[in-house]
Amino acid sequence: MVRRKAHITVKDLTMAYDDFILMRDLNFEIYHGDIFIIMGGSGCGKSTMMTILIGLKRPGKGYVYYDQTDFWGADSRTRETIIRRAGVMYQSGALWSSMTLGENIALPLQIYTQLGEAEISDVVEFKLELVGLAGFKDFYPSEISGGMQKRAGIARAMALDPEILFFDEPSAGLDPVSARRLDDMIIELRDSLGTTMIVVTHELASIFAIGSNSVFLDVSKRTMTATGNPNELLKETQDPTLHMFLTRGETLKS
Repeated sequence: MVRRKAHITVKDLTMAYDDFILMRDLNFEIYHGDIFIIMGGSGCGKSTMMTILIGLKRPGKGYVYYDQTDFWGADSRTRETIIRRAGVMYQSGALWSSMTLGENIALPLQIYTQLGEAEISDVVEFKLELVGLAGFKDFYPSEISGGMQKRAGIARAMALDPEILFFDEPSAGLDPVSARRLDDMIIELRDSLGTTMIVVTHELASIFAIGSNSVFLDVSKRTMTATGNPNELLKETQDPTLHMFLTRGETLKS
């Protein structure tokens, strides 16, 4: 059996705010090509975990390795280089309302690359086509639906061809049909581009539909209690808290 290569390794990590420990003893691996779900109940630290992984918050202690590089032990230039290989789609889409979709996607290309105007225009059109928004380059965010805004946010997150994409509650506020289409698109992008996806979500349908790996943060124990494929965790777990989370309240049968 070929051992999969870890893209991100979290080791002995503590999440804390000053003296308040949110989560401790976190140890898990995110493999190349994973759609990795960070899951748990409200207040467990899902979004905090993402801010640590993308370099916005330093952990209380412990390590985050990108491949073999100690992210938080590295200098600021090395951390910036690593994070430049990642893209982030925030819950709201976080599009600039005064810019068209094309201008939103072009912005990181204008800041971080030496591409000319024509080349940027080609990249923008390609990214919009990838997320099913071909022809919407000149539309403003207010002129499209919530689901389309989410997809445009993904297109912008992919502007610099990242190796890793982070999603913060991508299905939040979407109707079930739009949420399913977004899930399908995430799978298609992973399959076609080979990108590692890290998704913060509490939506069960999405967790089971797209998740190839996961970590469960137990707010009552202030630590992780499981890691692995969500569908397999549901079949195998003997932990009542995890089972209740994954079944939305059904009690664990002995």
